[in-house]
Amino acid sequence: MFVVRAIKWYRDLDRLGLTLPFFLVHDLGLLYASPNAEVEVAARPAAAAILGRIARAPSRAHTSSPVAKLHEEYVALMDEIAKSEASAKARALRLGDDLVTVILARMLGTLGTNLPTGTKPSYRATLPLDPELSRGLEDQAAELFQALPRTFEAFMLDALSRSKLHLLTLADALDVDTLRLLGMLGPSSSAAGALAHVDLLAALSSPSANDIVRFSLELLPSVLETRRARSVGTSAQGGYAGLGTRGSIDSMVLTELAWDDEEFARRFLDQEILYYAREQAPEEARRLHIILIDASASMRGERQVFARGLAIALAKKLQLAGEEVWLRFFDSRLYDVQRARPGQLPASYILGFKGERGRNPARVFAQLATEVLLVRTRDQKDPVIHLITHAALHIPRPLVTEVRKMAHLYGIFILPSGGRLNLDYLDLLEGHAVVDHATLRKKTERAAAATKIVDDAAAVSMRPPAMGR
Repeated sequence: MFVVRAIKWYRDLDRLGLTLPFFLVHDLGLLYASPNAEVEVAARPAAAAILGRIARAPSRAHTSSPVAKLHEEYVALMDEIAKSEASAKARALRLGDDLVTVILARMLGTLGTNLPTGTKPSYRATLPLDPELSRGLEDQAAELFQALPRTFEAFMLDALSRSKLHLLTLADALDVDTLRLLGMLGPSSSAAGALAHVDLLAALSSPSANDIVRFSLELLPSVLETRRARSVGTSAQGGYAGLGTRGSIDSMVLTELAWDDEEFARRFLDQEILYYAREQAPEEARRLHIILIDASASMRGERQVFARGLAIALAKKLQLAGEEVWLRFFDSRLYDVQRARPGQLPASYILGFKGERGRNPARVFAQLATEVLLVRTRDQKDPVIHLITHAALHIPRPLVTEVRKMAHLYGIFILPSGGRLNLDYLDLLEGHAVVDHATLRKKTERAAAATKIVDDAAAVSMRPPAMGR
């Protein structure tokens, strides 16, 4: 199945615009995807003889070194990457296909930039994903490799030789904690296909992502203890409330049994049999938790790390409790919704998002009020908004009042150094928490404050908002 997985990596990389030899995708991908006990780096059988023939072909001898020598360097490079600490730890995580694809894209993304124009593989990226077609191919590998021109592979081996130091640097710089977090939470976002891989690449390339990941990993152990305790259905309340033509045998009106057999059968087939109907308890309003994360310039550095790590932990806790969760960034505008799917969070999107559009709280909350109204009227959901921002987010009080009429509103405010919280709409919030600059600078206190905020925010009173009363 590793061959089939390698074909998927190969096809996904092609959708990202990366054209690579299949053997390179297969070999390097296995160094990050296969269990440690199953990794063995060695030259393939008869590789030297096959590559020697390619090197003697005049039309293919365009590389700076003989192909056989380049192959020896390639085997040594794979062996060195396999022995690296990051590779060994990644194999222990049993990464999914999306993460392996992104690792390959990050390491090999610039490999083909210096190839001659028009240099392409002699086969298409749409290899068949059929396990049976890959079975027993090892004995035929040498013959099949010689069946097509291999100019592209020769150029790529030469490019690998010249980029050895760059590849080893990228291999050592791979952040295993980020891979662990994405594996725990699920790396997917609301995007699909290549766009999801772009989010993952942004997360792995973001300079601040490492700090956010480490902070999130500090919070998650306590969050993962959350368990869903809600009922999954409704039950009848009180006694019988009337008569109806639908029900169970035990609620049938007894006088129906007085009909003769033929008439009873007709009434049953025509659904004319009367049943006692119970009062049904109204279904509990479905809650929707919207986590708003400030991405303006005021949330850089430690404030950004705290806000995004807190958002990941809070979203996970709410999700484990069986709640529906949306995540949204804002600065001068409100960005698209990222929905948390069952068992997955858009963690890569949270880690790699960049907002550079200034700040306009009035516009953001005017848009939010409109969308919350749509959620309540169209989807019949009870919104709970968790606002994570800085202490200077001045929103017009009428806008906060309008939103508060339609949704629960809980605020988390992060103070700058020497700052104070002085906002005129605090009394309208259902609750709020304040994190000062001194707390952010102390690892233990920061984690304790975040854990308390997660517990308090998740326990926001579920009374219907004013519009619903």
